[in-house]
Amino acid sequence: MEKSFSESYKQAGVDITAGYRSVELMKADIKRTATGGEVSGIGGFGGLFAPDLGGYSDPVLVSGTDGVGTKLKLAFLMNKHDTIGIDCVAMCVNDIICCGAKPLFFLDYIACGRNIPEKIAAIVKGVCDGCIMAGASLIGGETAEHPGMMPEEEYDLAGYCTGIVDRAKIIDPSTMREGDVIIALPSSGVHSNGFSLIRKVFDIENADLGSPREELGGKSLGEALLEPTRIYVKPVLKLLEEVSVRGISHITGGGFYENIPRSVPDGLCARIKKSSLKIPPIFKLIQSEGNIPERDMFNTYNMGVGMSIVVPADEAEKALKILRENGEDAYPIGDIIRAEDKIIIE
Repeated sequence: MEKSFSESYKQAGVDITAGYRSVELMKADIKRTATGGEVSGIGGFGGLFAPDLGGYSDPVLVSGTDGVGTKLKLAFLMNKHDTIGIDCVAMCVNDIICCGAKPLFFLDYIACGRNIPEKIAAIVKGVCDGCIMAGASLIGGETAEHPGMMPEEEYDLAGYCTGIVDRAKIIDPSTMREGDVIIALPSSGVHSNGFSLIRKVFDIENADLGSPREELGGKSLGEALLEPTRIYVKPVLKLLEEVSVRGISHITGGGFYENIPRSVPDGLCARIKKSSLKIPPIFKLIQSEGNIPERDMFNTYNMGVGMSIVVPADEAEKALKILRENGEDAYPIGDIIRAEDKIIIE
């Protein structure tokens, strides 16, 4: 690649040598994500991974893809790019763990107005941090300069992951029964959804993002909003080893009303006890500043619950103990009842 250079392409806005520099800067971080299944290094036309199939009788691959959305605007405004990659990983791996799948590998895609190697490396550092939290290997990716399509200082970020689960261990909501307990795994904040509304509520381009705010426990508005999405993979995998989990929901865009019903079969309903919820201050601030109806808040945000898990009532205490021993401040928020609606918040 030392001979690869095009002055004409550079004058058109694409500096291919900046791409090579980006790769060199991110190599050490990518190496940190290695889990042992990597067959090739980065730089090839495809990422090769050989999964360890020991212990699987009928392995099924599970894939997920997602992006970070307009939360990126906060990263641009605060000029902080080393955590947004965690969000990208989280949005993918938290989805596939809902099927019971262990993440194997991850790939990212960055489109930017101009390739600034240090910025790209910072973004990928966050991706690598997220991969380590999820136990996944970063085996490839792409950075593409798009001059004229977006401002030079902006970028978009998306990711893709593949995991594995034994067919017999795929989470099956049809096993759910009346009386099952719903457990909450707390969120770290807003995570990566609803930022179009947040930007409107706070007039974010003109907001004071850096000053400490008493109602946010001394955090600035920018810090509270940019807090990375929590990754739940390792605690949930531990839980799956010992408890009969009957449903898992990743609470993302659409909040409670859209996501919890996705893991509830027809004829049953998730009854959420609103008084049990531990709602972080950032949501109360969003609601009050935007004069947003409570129903809309629960239909947009996670309201402090990043993931919900349904377990049999006689295994609920055991589930809580396992989750707490693995770093999650888990707590019960409701139960499964018979009703036509898939969710009731009361």
